[in-house]
Order: sequence, then C-alpha cells, then structure tokens
Amino acid sequence: MSVSIRLRREGAKNRPYYKVVVADSHSPRDGKFIEVIGTYDPKRPGHNSSLNVERAEYWISKGAQPSDTVRSLIKKNKKTVTAAEPSSQPERETAESIPNEVSAASPQTPADSASI
Repeated sequence: MSVSIRLRREGAKNRPYYKVVVADSHSPRDGKFIEVIGTYDPKRPGHNSSLNVERAEYWISKGAQPSDTVRSLIKKNKKTVTAAEPSSQPERETAESIPNEVSAASPQTPADSASI
C-alpha cells in the first residue's frame, strides 16, 4: 500500500479549507483516509495551519510521501515549534518553583487554622 500525506478539501464554494490527512495514494482526494494530522486555511492571513509534526515525521519514516504543499506546511510548522520551545521552558520552571516557595513561606499547622 502506497501512502501519501496530502490535503483533503472541505469548506464551501470559494471558501476552501483543508485537512492534512494520511491516505492511501489510490483513494480519491476527499475519500477514505488513515489519519487526520492537521488543518490548513489558505484564506487566513499569517499563521494559517496547524499540524502535528511528530505524526507527520512518523508517517514519513514509514514511507509516506508528502505532497509539495504539505511538505512546505511541515517545514513552516517545524520552524514555529522550534521557535516556541525555548520561550516556553522558562515559564514551566517558574510555574513549578512558585508553589514550593509559597508553601515554604507560610506553613500552617492545625493550631494556626483553628485560631482563624
């Protein structure tokens, strides 16, 4: 079975909206598919796609052939994922350290809560 990663058209007339799907290459464009791995809205300005890059890489490693458009979407989404990772790491560290500091700063005993 030859597998491809391609766009499946949805949306209304003159208002295209696509889902990025993994499908058998012999099935029709809007026909049966194996898995939905993302979306693409060409009419939306700016960042107009969401894609599970890990699943796309998994299917490519298994021999799936992405279409030209999907290949460019994977490339764009890889850039946004790598750009977002460094900024999200410090937030996690501060969020984890705050509860520990709060609990250490104001320890309450049962006697303290009874007097309030």
